[in-house]
Amino acid sequence: MKKPHEWVNEFQGAITVCGMDGTILEMNDKSVNTFSKYGGQALVGKSLMDCHPPAAREKIREMLDSGSTNAYTIEKNGVRKLIYQAPWYSEGKRMGLVEISLEIPEKIPHFKRD
Repeated sequence: MKKPHEWVNEFQGAITVCGMDGTILEMNDKSVNTFSKYGGQALVGKSLMDCHPPAAREKIREMLDSGSTNAYTIEKNGVRKLIYQAPWYSEGKRMGLVEISLEIPEKIPHFKRD
């Protein structure tokens, strides 16, 4: 029998979770592989602030302080990704941030539903 939340390990998007101090708490398999050249699994327990330039560190600190979300797309090595960063909670208390990174196609349909 699988443990609760075990599905995240083989999820096709990279999931990285940090605490309120910016310490990386969890990474799924895709996240570990995505960040392998920076240490992969060894990044758990380290500050994600060390992995980002000053402007990104400021944005992360702002999100941690305010509980805001951040979403954007990037392209790196010919691969387009949607990055979604949002707070996570335990029993109603904000505990840190989760980042989900999903590979997306060059052109992606957009549907407006009313």
